[in-house]
Amino acid sequence: TTAAYLTQRAPAALPAVSLGQTVTSNGNGATTSAQPIQVDVNVPQPTPALLGPKAAMTPFKTFVMALYAGAYIAFGGFLGLTVCNGAPAPPRVSSTVAASLATPSLLLSLTSHALCRSCRPGCVQPRLAKLIFALVFPVGLCMNTLHGTELFTGNTMKLPAAIYEGKTNLGGLIKNWFWSYSGNFVGSLLFVAAVVASGVLAQGALPWGQCFIRAILANWLVCVAVWNAGAASSLPGKVLGIWPPIAAFVAIGLEHSVANMFLIPLGIALGADLTFSQFIFQNLIPVTLGNIVGGLVFMGTASSIFYGSLGGAKKMSEAAAH
Repeated sequence: TTAAYLTQRAPAALPAVSLGQTVTSNGNGATTSAQPIQVDVNVPQPTPALLGPKAAMTPFKTFVMALYAGAYIAFGGFLGLTVCNGAPAPPRVSSTVAASLATPSLLLSLTSHALCRSCRPGCVQPRLAKLIFALVFPVGLCMNTLHGTELFTGNTMKLPAAIYEGKTNLGGLIKNWFWSYSGNFVGSLLFVAAVVASGVLAQGALPWGQCFIRAILANWLVCVAVWNAGAASSLPGKVLGIWPPIAAFVAIGLEHSVANMFLIPLGIALGADLTFSQFIFQNLIPVTLGNIVGGLVFMGTASSIFYGSLGGAKKMSEAAAH
């Protein structure tokens, strides 16, 4: 029978194995050998040879890469504000106590007063909302690290290290810090404009323009996920690279044309107060156009500025020929 066959084919019980050992099995049983476990992880090391080129980049390239760094950090904040928007109503306390509690965490104090729908003067955000914000905010730094942008706060470590190792000078440090700081600031402000235009943190119907802006932001994150997957060399690495940007765009409530091709017609089929023509002209068309802009401009063009011919490097075909 099948059960008897499986019993005959079952291997002998294996002994306990500690970390740093591998197990081999043969017909006479199992043996172990003390060999280190090999883990397929590619970790870029910030060696001086890699730090020097940062200072040598043109101001234009540094500024554009810093724009993206500011925007990616803002994406993490945007995600945090969005998921905290539905947090439980905070308790009412005196204004003096509220001020003293908010002082160490100005960001979450602003979150409390600007976004909590039931917020009243003198209230503070619950600790749960702070924890949620803290858990999702690192998505921005993950995207910065994997996409190789110019984040000023990280460059305060990298450029001095390059000077110490003789890979750049004080002028290179000042140039990088100035343009990365400026780009981070401008990128953050531009993202503020995008968030306001998207209407994600507002209530009401979704106009054509808001669909378009949300679709740009959505496919920006989708293409970041594709980029991350391409940077990984193993299946777990690809999954981990894909997960945070996609989870972020879904949690924020952005618009993806292909997902909408299923979700909205399903809603119509189940009785939603929406016609198919309204779906096509008021949602699918602006979302498709926004997805194109997000992928073409914010990732395709930007990646060429970062690493390709638009940023002064050789085209991939020319580099391969050499």
